[in-house]
Amino acid sequence: MRTIPSRIIAVRDEGKDRRTITVLNKEIAEKAQPGQFIMVWIPGVDEIPMGISHIGKEEIAFTVHRIGEATNALYNKKVNEYIGARGPYGKGFKEVDGNIIVIGGGTGTAPLIPLIKRLYEKEGNNVTVINGAKSIDEMVFKEELNELTKMGKIKYMPATEDGSLGYKGLATTLLEEVLNKMEKPDEIYACGPESMIKRVVEIALEKGIHVQALVERYMKCAIGICGSCTMDPIGIRVCVEGPVIPIETLARITELGVYKRDSSGRKTKI
Repeated sequence: MRTIPSRIIAVRDEGKDRRTITVLNKEIAEKAQPGQFIMVWIPGVDEIPMGISHIGKEEIAFTVHRIGEATNALYNKKVNEYIGARGPYGKGFKEVDGNIIVIGGGTGTAPLIPLIKRLYEKEGNNVTVINGAKSIDEMVFKEELNELTKMGKIKYMPATEDGSLGYKGLATTLLEEVLNKMEKPDEIYACGPESMIKRVVEIALEKGIHVQALVERYMKCAIGICGSCTMDPIGIRVCVEGPVIPIETLARITELGVYKRDSSGRKTKI
C-alpha cells in the first residue's frame, strides 16, 4: 500500500503526554475496520504503527503517547501540517453480539473506541467498558465514555491505580469483580499493556470466556516480511495474523507479557 500525504485537521489532548490526532484520508477511512492499524510516517523522523481510534467518512484518528523520538515528533504536530499514512493493516475484531465486556489499559483504550461504537449501535447489546490507567491524568477518552454512559449506550467503569478516578486498583482486578457479579459475558475484548492482556487471558481461561485482544508490538514493514513483530513459540506475526488475536492463539504464546523485541530484533523483558 502506498503512503498517502494526510493533512491534520484536529488535535485533542487526552491527558498527560497523550493526544488524539485526526487526519483527512478518505482512502483509509473507507477500508478501515475496528482493530486494524496504520503505519504513520513522520517526515524526517521515522515510520511507526498506530492503532485507529476513530473511523469517519473521510477521516481517521489515532492516539499517540509520547515516549520516544518518533512519538514525541508526532505528538507535537499541529493542525494543517502533514504526515504520511498507509494501511489499514492486520486483522480487526470479529463482532459478537450479546453481553460484552471491553477492557482497555492506558492508551490501549484508544483503538477500542471504534469497536465500542459499533457494538452499542446494535440493538440488544449490553456493553460494559472497563477503562484502566495509573491515574486520571493518564486515562484517555474518559469524557467521551462517560457521556456514552449518560446517554445509556454503555456502562462505563474507570479504574485507576491511585484511586484518582473510579475504582482504586488494576483494571484486571475490577474485571474479576465484575465477572463474579454478572452473567457470563458472550465476549471480552481487550487492549493495553501485555501484562494486562496476559492476566485477562488467564481470567478468561479459568471462567471459560472467549477473548479477542489487540496486541501492540514494534513493527517495521506491516506486511509480514521483516519478522520484527513475531511472537514465540508459534511464530505468529502480529502485523498479519494480528493485531487482534483470539484467546486460543494467545494461550499458546509463551512470551506474551514476558518479553518483546526492540528495533534490532533483540528480546527484552517487559
